[in-house]
Amino acid sequence: MKRDQSPVLPGDGSTDYARYMRTDELLALQRRPAEMLHRDELLFQVVHQSAELWLKLAEAELSAAVGRTGADDPTAAATLLARATLAVRLVTDQLEMFRHLSPVDFQTMQPALGNGSGADSPGWRRAATVSRRLGRVFAEHLATRGGRLDALAPTDPTRRLAEAMIAWDEQVHQWRVRHYEVALRVGGHAPGGTPGSAANVLAKLLEHRFFPELRPSRSGADVPVAAHSGTAEA
Repeated sequence: MKRDQSPVLPGDGSTDYARYMRTDELLALQRRPAEMLHRDELLFQVVHQSAELWLKLAEAELSAAVGRTGADDPTAAATLLARATLAVRLVTDQLEMFRHLSPVDFQTMQPALGNGSGADSPGWRRAATVSRRLGRVFAEHLATRGGRLDALAPTDPTRRLAEAMIAWDEQVHQWRVRHYEVALRVGGHAPGGTPGSAANVLAKLLEHRFFPELRPSRSGADVPVAAHSGTAEA
């Protein structure tokens, strides 16, 4: 006997999948063909809109990791941070789509972007803010453990959390490098250091780390107890 597939959830959509995922709204968020200056606007919007969704997830996992670190649960915090790191890896990987966007095509569609810039990403700004908060909370947590990572066993949960934080920093760095390369190749920007180049801001951020004080820990150097404030960034 065939099971009734009629939707039972409230909302728009012909199926419960459409209603729960809100696919009607989601798939209407891109410019219609009649509005496009170039067909690759769809590619451009899908990459960036999906990036915002992954960054929303990354921020949620980071925020939860901050909470677990503050509650002296570094094991749970490390697991949550690994999820956030994977989200940014997926954001990085999807930049491969821009290999199919030529500089000429991008220039054609650029007027549609107005003064828009990736530096205005709300998802990344929130994730960066929470990352700095994690650095401060971790320093407070480490202080309760004596203030030195090198005094902890390699399997200690606090040390494992530090490794997860380093992995987050490294993945963000890889994302920035890929983004910088896209800006040079597709955007036609001059390399960082060139006067007036729009790539200067991206180039400046390539060496930024949220938790630079943790990197020497792998060689046994002390990690300062004072919270690292980080630097303001897009």
